[in-house]
Amino acid sequence: MATQQTRLLGKLAVAPSVVVLFLWMIVPLALTIWFSLLRYNLLDPGNESFVGFLNYEYFLTDPAFFAALGNSLKLVFAVLAISIIGGTLLALLLDQAIVGRNIVRLMVIAPFFVMPTVSALVWKNMFMHPVSGLFAWLMKSVGLEPVDWFAQYPLTAVIIMVAWQWLPFATLILLTAIQSLDEEQKEAAEMDGAPPLAYFFYIVLPHLARPITVVILIETIFLLNVFAEIYVTGTGGPAGNLPYLVYFQGLLNFDVGGASAGGIVAVVLANIVAFFLIRMIGRNLEG
Repeated sequence: MATQQTRLLGKLAVAPSVVVLFLWMIVPLALTIWFSLLRYNLLDPGNESFVGFLNYEYFLTDPAFFAALGNSLKLVFAVLAISIIGGTLLALLLDQAIVGRNIVRLMVIAPFFVMPTVSALVWKNMFMHPVSGLFAWLMKSVGLEPVDWFAQYPLTAVIIMVAWQWLPFATLILLTAIQSLDEEQKEAAEMDGAPPLAYFFYIVLPHLARPITVVILIETIFLLNVFAEIYVTGTGGPAGNLPYLVYFQGLLNFDVGGASAGGIVAVVLANIVAFFLIRMIGRNLEG
């Protein structure tokens, strides 16, 4: 009896926070769905009208949607490839007994704690500026013509900036996994004289399968929402992704209905991707 009362009191104690959290999520979502069914333009206030799924039809048939979706997928896959491959190599390097290893680890992890807006400003003005940037100076030093990254290769520039920020996260996760590798396996491989490549592909890489899957899941969810780097660098035209397209519809075209429909589409697509990734992780963990 006392146990049941304790459980009931516990449920009553957490009920207010659950209700507030539910309302915190459901009210904005419900309003977004409602606005997506309206013709709602900020330049024509007070003349909203119900149009059903017309905003969705317009958004999904707009050529800008397919370009933004393609940019989103390219950004996600490119950053994931750089993060996983580069993170694995850096993790293997940082696992070695090198001079100043702790300082090197701190420097490698530091970019992850830089805000996206600050990171974009640093890359835009200090590294990729076609006149005064570090890359321009290096290319001039060897007699080459500097590259205007944001005009010639806007999506590549965004990928480099985002990958620089997420590479430390993958490195940290994979380094932790490598350090948890069974010492007996390491000693057995050394005693058998296993070549470095064989040791990596048959011992280290299988051990990293689960951490790599976790990195893919977490990074994909965040990479689908990249916005600051595109907005700050002004590459929204050629390198704009789905979040930038929603921003463009809502705050530049003043089309709240179209932007709301785009937001719902982006949420649905992100949830579909997350669903399949979670299933993949589940199979991986069961294996």
